Amino acid sequence: MDSESGWGFAGDPEKLWSLEELVALRKAVEAEGLKLEAIENFDPAHWHDVLLDGPKRQPQIEGLKTMIRRVGRAGIPIMGYNFSITGVCGRTHQRHARGNALSVGMDGPFDAPMPNGMVWNMIYDPNAPVGTVPAMTADELWSRYGAFLDEVVPVAEEAGVKLALHPDDPPMPMMRGQPRLVYQSALYQRVLDRKPSPANALEFCIGSIAEMTEGDVYEAVDHYSRQNKLAYVHFRNVTGKVPRYRETFIDDGDVDMVRVLRILKRNRYQGVLIPDHTPQMSCAAPWHAGMAFALGYMRAALQIIEKE
Repeated sequence: MDSESGWGFAGDPEKLWSLEELVALRKAVEAEGLKLEAIENFDPAHWHDVLLDGPKRQPQIEGLKTMIRRVGRAGIPIMGYNFSITGVCGRTHQRHARGNALSVGMDGPFDAPMPNGMVWNMIYDPNAPVGTVPAMTADELWSRYGAFLDEVVPVAEEAGVKLALHPDDPPMPMMRGQPRLVYQSALYQRVLDRKPSPANALEFCIGSIAEMTEGDVYEAVDHYSRQNKLAYVHFRNVTGKVPRYRETFIDDGDVDMVRVLRILKRNRYQGVLIPDHTPQMSCAAPWHAGMAFALGYMRAALQIIEKE
């Protein structure tokens, strides 16, 4: 269960990603006949005060710029991220997918305040004083985000890297007493309009969009793919909406995933599709089996629409 204790500890704040390890990662992927399209998520250790507007904000911004430049020099075209104070939290893991498979869901709002020393559901300072992170307003969050875009987007442009923003997951307006940035699909447009640039793009999660309480998932796919703003797509299915939803097998949720593919094809989307997390089957390799099922479904669906 994602709970008050979080996901664990952040990494080493002094150890930025090196150019050598990024190049090595790309070459390891290419050695398997694949292409490394994107890296996803900055370590909270590297940008907790960017999110919290703390005393280390400026040196951490400079560190993010350095890593973005290295990502570009390593030949990796996309950096995915989620500008969120609380991150992914408030979800449960239960056997509620088809065949009693273990899957993720949400069973109501998660309002437990976030402890000091935590951001993005991870502990970056285990010695932080007892207490909770002060709440902010939505306007304050958007102000912090706008300042972040103003500083890093020009660097990403020069580096040839697209910055791809993930929507909030779960897409609640508030979690742990903190506001969320993109909890309705229309808010993605505010992101694009705040800093128009080829480097300001979207990490488009179908599951998160479908969980939102407003809008239509197919209209959202059409609207943003027509603008050519989808850096890459998380291809995940769900049933229900926040604050109560369930992740399902890719063929078993509320979203017609083939219809999504047809919209992407019509709008000439050229990026990758990622199966994201899937229900886990009861076998020796539950995660791998669930992922294999999703990949097989996606490959078959792509073959169908390619012939249309």
